[in-house]
Amino acid sequence: MNITQGAARAATVTIFALSLSGCLSMLPKLAPSAEDVEPNISAEFPYIYKFVEVNKSRMAYVEAGASDGPPVVLVHGNPTSAYLWRNVIPHLEGSGRVIAVDLIGMGQSDKPDIGYRFNDQAAYFSGFMEAMGFKDVVLVLHDWGGGVGIDYAARNEGKVRGIVLLEAAMKPMSLSEADFATRYLFGRFRDPEDGHEIIAVDNYFVEKLVPMMSGRELTDQEMAAYRRPYPTVESRKPVAQWPREIPLDGAPEDNTRRIGANYEWLKRADVPLLMMYADPGMIWTEETRPQLVADLPRMKSVSVGSGLHYLQEVQPTKIGRTVADWVKTLPIQ
Repeated sequence: MNITQGAARAATVTIFALSLSGCLSMLPKLAPSAEDVEPNISAEFPYIYKFVEVNKSRMAYVEAGASDGPPVVLVHGNPTSAYLWRNVIPHLEGSGRVIAVDLIGMGQSDKPDIGYRFNDQAAYFSGFMEAMGFKDVVLVLHDWGGGVGIDYAARNEGKVRGIVLLEAAMKPMSLSEADFATRYLFGRFRDPEDGHEIIAVDNYFVEKLVPMMSGRELTDQEMAAYRRPYPTVESRKPVAQWPREIPLDGAPEDNTRRIGANYEWLKRADVPLLMMYADPGMIWTEETRPQLVADLPRMKSVSVGSGLHYLQEVQPTKIGRTVADWVKTLPIQ
């Protein structure tokens, strides 16, 4: 039986009550789980990292498929890396040259001394795309990869032939749209002192939110892979900064303007769009998806089944095959 919205809301209320008591450690035990998880999901990462220089730092990526094929670029969000795509990549190898990048400061990419604001991440990603010389690219975007990837597409429209969105950060939002627990948590995450303590010192995003929002129990090997890029407080600076970059209720003002303008571009552009969503989801839910569909009528929407936020950890085959089938319908420019 699939998770119902009512059950999810009931869990949220309980989570909120415990959170107010400071029991953040209880969140993962009370969050809903995905019901139709793909069996035999592999923890192995059989890819060798390559590196390219961007703004005097190295950005890491892995590559599969045809080296001379049209590029399909997979972009992760917070606090993950190319590892998130490990079970999706094999299904895309027939679609062209498949690239999974690590955003700057994340995964195996360098961690330069920068602010890790949205504009920093966007600049490094744009530099990565330029250094790789991509054209006719399909962008597959998850979480903050959505914000970064759409920003690139809006500035390089002629180089992008399709965009795939999974639980992606796409537009300014309001906390009034969120449940009590989300409002409370992100209020703490966005506080400079409290957020630093929770995310950078306690490593809460990696240790608690990744397994909680994956919708299944991750193995020791999987958790070790997600921990590896962030062994110290200083190395977690990008992870702690990302929640502060979300344009919520007009703040930060610069991100609200930039991401809002990118969303307006997305609405009027003709680049093909595919959205994959899950039940109940976390960013794009039964309540929030209708507005997205209304804003983007050309977008194809496909359910991948049960899942929360890190859909690649529960439905990788459905994701990979759906993207591969959709890419076949796109003309090469």
